[in-house]
Amino acid sequence: MYDLLKGLTVVEGSAFIAGPTCGLYLAQLGAQVIRFDNIGGGPDFRRWPLAASGASLDWEGLNKGKKSVAIDLSRPEGRELAQRLAAAPGEDAGLFVTNFPVEGFLAYERLKALREDVICVRVMGWADGGPGVDYTINSAVGVPLMTGHPDDLRPVNHVLPAWDLLTGAFAAFNLVAALLARHRTGQGREIRIPLSDVAAASLANMGMTAEILAGGGLRPRLGNELFGAFGRDFVTRDGKRLMVVAITPRQWTGLIEVLGVGEAVAAVERTRDVDFRKDEGLRFAHKDVLMPIFEDGFARADSADILPRFDELGVCWGPYQRLEEALEDPRLFAGNPIFSELTQPSGETYPVPGYAATLPQDARRPALPASRLGQHTEEVLAGLLGLSGGEIARLHDAGVVASG
Repeated sequence: MYDLLKGLTVVEGSAFIAGPTCGLYLAQLGAQVIRFDNIGGGPDFRRWPLAASGASLDWEGLNKGKKSVAIDLSRPEGRELAQRLAAAPGEDAGLFVTNFPVEGFLAYERLKALREDVICVRVMGWADGGPGVDYTINSAVGVPLMTGHPDDLRPVNHVLPAWDLLTGAFAAFNLVAALLARHRTGQGREIRIPLSDVAAASLANMGMTAEILAGGGLRPRLGNELFGAFGRDFVTRDGKRLMVVAITPRQWTGLIEVLGVGEAVAAVERTRDVDFRKDEGLRFAHKDVLMPIFEDGFARADSADILPRFDELGVCWGPYQRLEEALEDPRLFAGNPIFSELTQPSGETYPVPGYAATLPQDARRPALPASRLGQHTEEVLAGLLGLSGGEIARLHDAGVVASG
């Protein structure tokens, strides 16, 4: 947790991963992020994985440090409250993140009628408004058909929702950029961010679409091989599976030295009239003869002997380990200062991450837990919208709002 965005008030009306991730990053940088949900919880309130209590570990992970308001969004009065929250007054308010549809009670024009300079960042599936989630967008852009081993033609859906996570970060960036523009010009705006466009642009930015358009054809399945350079998983004599990548000359020469395969690699260079030290692409182009050399080198070596030398010589490698093993890795989880031990609303106590970036000149504050559903209903309605105690009590009695 840092204070770079302290003073901002962002309202979030979203579910699942992309929208809540946007709000999470803003909250971890110090913004007051207020999430509203239906009374009883939105569509992601019971999303797996679940704690023993039945609470969603996914929900409390994506909503750390946010305030929670519970509203009956099926009723006109509840929808009006949500609109007023989204377009709340204040120089550093009127900032709204949502994945509600373009049309409907949270449409930009409805919010703009309440506040002319409101900023609305809207996460979408498809740009035409059609429903889409990470996995359906991913299948459509072709990534699962490029993923997996060449001897198995079934598509492989990556378990990490990359487009959701990229879209969440992109949405946070766009909101801050729009706020900066509003401070300069006084103008608000709606920003629509479809997962489909994030996916399509990302593949194009990495040259993958140009590769096909330029006649390169569809990229084949490569298993765990790194496209365009030297990298793959290898197994040592003692059975350790490692992912090893040699992109830079130092990584390449260090790998050769540790495994003692210099003579065999030099013979390939002479035979094929190439210099692998100068061009990483050549290492990929000649992998048919290089990979067996390195397979044999790893098969003759024990991990305890080679890994310290890898580190000494700057070889890039990573172990294959289960997540429960990774939890003991000090470079990732155990002792990592971005984590704080917290008890979450689920009743579970475990390490919870704060902001992933480290700002050496700023003091890192501990991560914050998620809120209980509706925990801040009265506080937000009074503080942000200026409702009186009597008005809030009437809303409670009518079942329009609820507290947690």
